[in-house]
Amino acid sequence: MADDRPVPLDEYPVHQVALSMRHVATGDRNAYDRCIFHVLDDEGRALLITGLGVYPNVGVIDAYATLRTGDTLHAVRASDALGDDRMRLTVGPLRIEVEEPLRRIRLRCDDGSLSYDLVWTADFPALWEPHHLQRRGDRLTLEGRRFVQAGSVEGVIRSAEGEFEVTAGGWTGTRDRSWGVRPLPGEEGGRLAEEHPTEGFHWLWCPVRFEDRFLMVIVQEDADGYRTLNDATLVRPGHRDRQLGWPQAEITYRPGTRHPERALVHLGDPRKPQELEVEILTSSPLALGAGYPPADDWQHGTWRGRGWTDRRTYDLTAGHPLAAYGVTDHAARFRLDGRVGHGIFEHGSFGRHDPSGFTDFTSVAP
Repeated sequence: MADDRPVPLDEYPVHQVALSMRHVATGDRNAYDRCIFHVLDDEGRALLITGLGVYPNVGVIDAYATLRTGDTLHAVRASDALGDDRMRLTVGPLRIEVEEPLRRIRLRCDDGSLSYDLVWTADFPALWEPHHLQRRGDRLTLEGRRFVQAGSVEGVIRSAEGEFEVTAGGWTGTRDRSWGVRPLPGEEGGRLAEEHPTEGFHWLWCPVRFEDRFLMVIVQEDADGYRTLNDATLVRPGHRDRQLGWPQAEITYRPGTRHPERALVHLGDPRKPQELEVEILTSSPLALGAGYPPADDWQHGTWRGRGWTDRRTYDLTAGHPLAAYGVTDHAARFRLDGRVGHGIFEHGSFGRHDPSGFTDFTSVAP
């Protein structure tokens, strides 16, 4: 097939640059376009995370799913050569079907170790997250555009531990769509990496679904507490989105770790402050099974050959040192202004972070 042959998406007037939809506007190898879904039992019995990513300039499409039940984490990962049809979101046994854009999406996995068939339905409009930029010296290393959404989920999940009937009344769904440029494995070092080392990174990403509203909180800080990303927005259908100022989180960590047990996030302006209470229900480190750094068995965008599929089971009672240096997604129960909600408390804190009292990469809570 010739490189300039049109693909189905080119039939629609959606182009942003003078290229076919097969090509992205940048030649940066780190160009990406991906999604992540969270499906969590409101009682904390199970947390399913699944996602799919496209990496046009390295020619890779991959997907993953992890399920935590009790102290066991099942993972299915698949990777393949990126084809011409960008509307076909299928890799190995993992599939995402957009039945109604921004409204209803079907999530499927047909594998012996982990399978599910779920319909994810949005309860609230999609919310744009802040434009995300990171630089190392003068070089742009990350530029992402994202939206987040919360909803309900129905269907079934099966694993070796048994079967879960997923119902709209007892389960919560969140999702995130992002695209742009983001470092892939094999990123070069060089002078800028040597002269601008990462001293510390502190991250909080928190989508919360209440019955009648949706709350999104984002915080990213450097080692000295300098904030590079900040947002706290409340979404209510029929109302203008309400900005809740500069969120400040008080996180209580399990002694001897940086694993949060609970948190209190201060929201709102000084005239009417609000407090978001966070109760951790169960946790899934993204470095285990889901392909996020610093995973040592597989990371997103890595070429594994055509038709690669891998299955892993992790015992979370055993020590996994890499998990402590990556981001962890915590299924959580939230309380705000007399309301109870559910969602994800995604947190990562490694290296120095002066506001938390962490002095280096080995520093932990007393």
